[in-house]
Amino acid sequence: MRLTKLGHACVQITRDDRTVIIDPGAFSGAAEALAASDAVLITHEHFDHFDADGLRKALAEHPALEVWTSRVVAESLADLGGRVHQVGHGDAVTIAGFDVHVYGEDHEILHPDVPPIPNVGFLLDGEVFHPGDALTVPGEPVPTLCLPGNAPWLKAPEMFGYTREVRPERAFVIHDGLLNDIGLTVMERHVATAGEELGKDFRRLAPGESVELAAA
Repeated sequence: MRLTKLGHACVQITRDDRTVIIDPGAFSGAAEALAASDAVLITHEHFDHFDADGLRKALAEHPALEVWTSRVVAESLADLGGRVHQVGHGDAVTIAGFDVHVYGEDHEILHPDVPPIPNVGFLLDGEVFHPGDALTVPGEPVPTLCLPGNAPWLKAPEMFGYTREVRPERAFVIHDGLLNDIGLTVMERHVATAGEELGKDFRRLAPGESVELAAA
């Protein structure tokens, strides 16, 4: 299995001749990757994870492309009919040949007086977990974690607590598109320290960088 980090919170997962893309939002630069994907997974409706215009363009150009996503995103794409699939916590589905387990219900809190929006995380083939904008702990082992590195809803102590709960074999940073070079350096130090605590490989991939994932 190959994991490729695209921009911000977007990753592409490839195994054999199957490819899925997760959260191709406004900062992802994912048009080319979308064209090469068999399916799109979207965790929630925020623009940095869900670029409606870009996705609709890709769906129009590639009639076989389908989408699996949270309730709100699915409702916004309802005119596309059976090409859009709503999923929720506890679902287990097959997507483009991948076994996908869905975990999580809510986005992390952004405002104390505003209820959270729906957010679903995706665990592919029991290997890679992308939580979206939530610190969801799946009910099964996570060999490879897509680890949020920076967000308005995230503090460094929460990131440390999250990795201690999930205890992945390896973690690769997502959600880093809001940081300048100074912020990236600080964030990378925190991520590396979290990995050192567990004796595991935690790091940031540059946009476009890929890693081959072997069984832990």
